[in-house]
Amino acid sequence: MLDDFLIRAALAGLGVALAAAPLGCFVVWRRMAYFGEATAHAAILGVALSLALALPLLPSVLAAALAMALAVSALTGRGYAMDTVLGVMAHTALAAGLVAVALLGDVRIDLMAFLFGDILAVNRTDLAAIWTGAALVLAATLWRWPALLTATLSPDLARAGGIDPRREELGLTLALAIVVAVAIKVIGVLLIAALLVIPAAAARPLARTPEAMAAGAAVLGAASALGGLWAAWLLDTPAGPSIVCVAAVLFLLTTALGALRRG
Repeated sequence: MLDDFLIRAALAGLGVALAAAPLGCFVVWRRMAYFGEATAHAAILGVALSLALALPLLPSVLAAALAMALAVSALTGRGYAMDTVLGVMAHTALAAGLVAVALLGDVRIDLMAFLFGDILAVNRTDLAAIWTGAALVLAATLWRWPALLTATLSPDLARAGGIDPRREELGLTLALAIVVAVAIKVIGVLLIAALLVIPAAAARPLARTPEAMAAGAAVLGAASALGGLWAAWLLDTPAGPSIVCVAAVLFLLTTALGALRRG
């Protein structure tokens, strides 16, 4: 069954959607959309590192994404607003990564596949990496869910309860880096932030509890992945952007449903 490239693509999309859903909720609650984007853009530096040193792609991308996330965390609050630091770091990382790849003259690479994803080219090794990363992220999120939620809602309350908000933020940072690393081939570095934010934002109008929002984000993310693949197959459009477009349509629908319920 796994010899069918569409089955592999669907499984890859589901794995990334399930890993991104709970993290996307924290990204929305903490207003960290640009944080996810900056981490994703650093993945191109990881690609360049992998090619230059003949290293495996996944560990290189994970290292670059994690380094970016830690750098942003370290710089925030040192005289610059969070959005300023993220804007500088995100665009610098993307530009530097593209330049670094271009300087590798003896290496031929399809940059479009890394920028916008190439889910139809996912192989068995990629599937194993995606689902292993998704399992790690989901297990860690479930384990730290109460502490993460408390630190997100009220850092002062978290400290009073013996929870270190800084430690929880670092854990969230590591999980985001893992999602970026496993999602780069599926959705591309330019669209990873969209898959983190849009399903979570779409689930928000219909959810009454944080847990319901995370579950709804997982369902909507999975629907976006499968619906985007189906649309790409029918319309002969790029799979990664098609997935994001389907997610955006679902966001509009749930926003309208939420408005009707409130009305």
